[in-house]
Amino acid sequence: MIPKKEVRVRIAPSPTGHFHIGTARTALFNWLFAKKNGGCFILRIEDTDLERSDSRYETDILESLKWLGLDWDEGPYRQSERLAVYEKYINILLKQGSVYYCFCTKEELAAERISQLTNGHAPRYSGRCRSLDQKTVKEKLKRGEPSVLRLKVPTVKVSFKDTIRGKVSFDAGLIGDIVVAKNTRAPLYDLAVVIDDEEMKISHVIRGEDHLPNTPKQLIIQEALGFSRPKYAHLPLILDPDRSKMSKRFSATAIAQYRKDGYLPEAVVNFLFLLGWHPADDQEIFSEKEMIKKFELERAQKSGAIFNVEKLDWLNSQYIRKLTNKELAGKLDLKPNSKNLKIIALLKERLTKLSDFQSQAGFFYELPDFPSDWLPWKDNTKEEAKTFLQMIYDLGSKIGEAPVRILADKWGRGEVLWPLRVALSGQKASPGPFEIMAVLGKRETLRRIRLAIGKLQ
Repeated sequence: MIPKKEVRVRIAPSPTGHFHIGTARTALFNWLFAKKNGGCFILRIEDTDLERSDSRYETDILESLKWLGLDWDEGPYRQSERLAVYEKYINILLKQGSVYYCFCTKEELAAERISQLTNGHAPRYSGRCRSLDQKTVKEKLKRGEPSVLRLKVPTVKVSFKDTIRGKVSFDAGLIGDIVVAKNTRAPLYDLAVVIDDEEMKISHVIRGEDHLPNTPKQLIIQEALGFSRPKYAHLPLILDPDRSKMSKRFSATAIAQYRKDGYLPEAVVNFLFLLGWHPADDQEIFSEKEMIKKFELERAQKSGAIFNVEKLDWLNSQYIRKLTNKELAGKLDLKPNSKNLKIIALLKERLTKLSDFQSQAGFFYELPDFPSDWLPWKDNTKEEAKTFLQMIYDLGSKIGEAPVRILADKWGRGEVLWPLRVALSGQKASPGPFEIMAVLGKRETLRRIRLAIGKLQ
C-alpha cells in the first residue's frame, strides 16, 4: 500500500456532453485507488472550452457521480475560475523563451500540411514563426494580428513508465511545436491539465488510453516549467461487442440514461469494476468494501474492455433480488402497502431493470384490453373457453386455488388454467393464475372473469 500522504488522484471531465460510461469507469478506478491507499479523490471540471461547455452538463456530471456513490474529497474545481493561475505560468514560459507567438493563418497551416503529406512526411508545424524577432512580434500584436502561443518542442525521445503498459516512448521530433494557448489567459487542454495537476499535487494520473498521445506533450510542458512528474496509468478503451469504439448502436453511453432505464447504481458500479479489470478469482459480485480491498491497478488489462449489456442486465437482476420488498417498493416509488408488496414479491425474480416493473405489473392495477381469441387454449374453441371460465365464475365466493385445481384436473390444466390466466392478466405471458388471484382478491378476480366471458359471448 502506498503511504497516505503520497496519493492524490483526480477525475477531470469536460462539461461538453453527458457523463458517459468511459468517464464513469475512469472515475471509479481513481476513487478505488484513493480509497485503497488512504488518499484524496479530486473532482475538477475542465471547462476552458467556453463555446462547448454547458452548465447542464456540469450538473449531469455531479449528479451522476453522486448517484454512483463516488464521493469526492476536494472540489469541484473549475478551470474557468483559474485563468489568473494559467496566466502566471504562461508568462513564465514566455519570459524564459519556452513558448512563442505564432501568426500563421489556417490557410497557411493547411497548405503546409498538404505539402508534407504529399511528400510522404508526417504533418507537423514547420516552426516558421519560431525565429521571429521580438520587434516583429510586438508590431504584429500591436496590429491585432490573430495569434496563438506555441511551445518549443525539443527533438528528443520522451519516455515514461506506465503502471499498466510498462515503458512507453515517443519521438518528440515527430510532434513539432504544439499550440498550448490561444492567449495568456486561454490555455489549451495540455497546458491547463499540467498546471492543474502540479498545483493540486496530483500524484497519479489514471485515465483512458485515448489520452496516451497527450502524455509526451504534457511531459515536455512539465519539463519546461520545472514541474514534478506524476505516475501514469492508461486504462483500456471500452469497446462494443464487435470490438469497435463504444457507440450508441450497442449501448447507451450516458450514465443518466442507465439511471432512467432502471439500473441500480450498485449494479452499474459492479459492472464498471469488471470493465478492463479482473480479480484473481472468478468472483463477479462485489460489495463496495470488497472492491476497495481487492482493487489493484496493476491488474488492469491492456487490451480493450468489451461492453456486454447482457452481463450488466444479469448483475442488475441480482442486485434487485438482494433488495427487501420494502426497499424495492422505495426504488419503484411505490407505497409499501399490502397489495404492492404482494406484487413485488411475485415479480422480483422476473425483473431485470426497475423499468420492467410497469410493463410486468401494470395489469394488476388496470386490466388491459385484449382480443378474445387469446382466451382459448391451443385448439379449443371460444365456446369451450367460455364454458371453462363460466365453471370457475360459478364457484363464486368459494373461488380459490383448490376448487379451480379440481376443475383443471377434471377438464385439463391447459384448458382451464390458460383462459383463467389470460382473463386475469390480459396478457399471453404473466405469472400463474393462482399467484394473480392471491393479489387481486376474490371480488376483482370474479369481475375480470365476468369481463372475459363477455368478450366470448
